[in-house]
Amino acid sequence: MTKEDVINKTLKVLDQLPVEKIQEVNDFADFVLKKLEDQTLRIGIQKLVEKGKPSEFLKDEEDIYTVEDLKERYR
Repeated sequence: MTKEDVINKTLKVLDQLPVEKIQEVNDFADFVLKKLEDQTLRIGIQKLVEKGKPSEFLKDEEDIYTVEDLKERYR
């Protein structure tokens, strides 16, 4: 079955449903689309992180704090 066949079959079914049920189907379709978008975005970010090595610049960063800076001091 092609994508177009599935869409046409779904439209025929939707045409027989009351408005409330069509809204439920629409809400579910929105949910599935959002989930797909989130997954696509997550995979894209993961690929960028793997390729770009975003913390690479920190290797050459000068240390501005020492262990002494971490110790609590009392007066």
